[in-house]
Amino acid sequence: MSQSLVESKVVPPVAASVGIAARGVSRVLGGRTVLGGVDLDVPALGRVALVGRSGTGKSTLLSLVAGLDQPDSGTIEVAGATAAPDRLARCALMPQRDSLLPWRTALDNAGLALENGGLSRAEARRRAAPLFERLGLAGSEELRPAKLSGGMRQRVAFLRTLLAEKPVLLLDEPFGALDAITRAELQEWLSGVLASEPRTVLLVTHDVEEALLLCERLLVLAHGRVTADFEVDVAREATRREIVTSPEFVELRERALEAIE
Repeated sequence: MSQSLVESKVVPPVAASVGIAARGVSRVLGGRTVLGGVDLDVPALGRVALVGRSGTGKSTLLSLVAGLDQPDSGTIEVAGATAAPDRLARCALMPQRDSLLPWRTALDNAGLALENGGLSRAEARRRAAPLFERLGLAGSEELRPAKLSGGMRQRVAFLRTLLAEKPVLLLDEPFGALDAITRAELQEWLSGVLASEPRTVLLVTHDVEEALLLCERLLVLAHGRVTADFEVDVAREATRREIVTSPEFVELRERALEAIE
């Protein structure tokens, strides 16, 4: 087994079987019911994708899970915690935009979560530096974000998310701002990273193919609730092209698209 990207001893323990659990979660914003009774289960170390049309409440649900907002009704549990501050302590949220600080180098941006956790900048740099080669970023450590490609920026952002050392990763359209070729490359890259660095993952995406490639289950969110639930049973040992063109994958993708429509 490959060595963990992050020292496992500093990652908070995960509840034995529950990664994320939501029961009857509702949220009203601006007088509109965005979520109207969502039930959701993600087992510890499981990977679940939320897909659906724009405005169906996917990002709102992610914020609620992360403890950045509170539901109007219902309950949310994250790795054994129900209070918002405790949920936040267990989650690392990666938004669609990389949000790298332009005045900091790639290495200093990657180590930002460690600094926020109390480490010195020098110690954060020391901890982050060995991972740059592992994530295909060797040689970019001292570059500012303006000198990085979109794909490299997203890798730095994901490294920053991993180094937050949280048991639950919340990924909100992490590759949505990238071109199709770079997006495909990073989907394959992220699949490998998650295989070697297991975490509980809740992925929000508009891209059904991305959801099927990266996750074990796909949930369709529509009309403020989960309207379809698909188990993703595809061979992941093959190449990306072989996977997405396989009859099983194509059939599952079409079923998911029909559920969204």
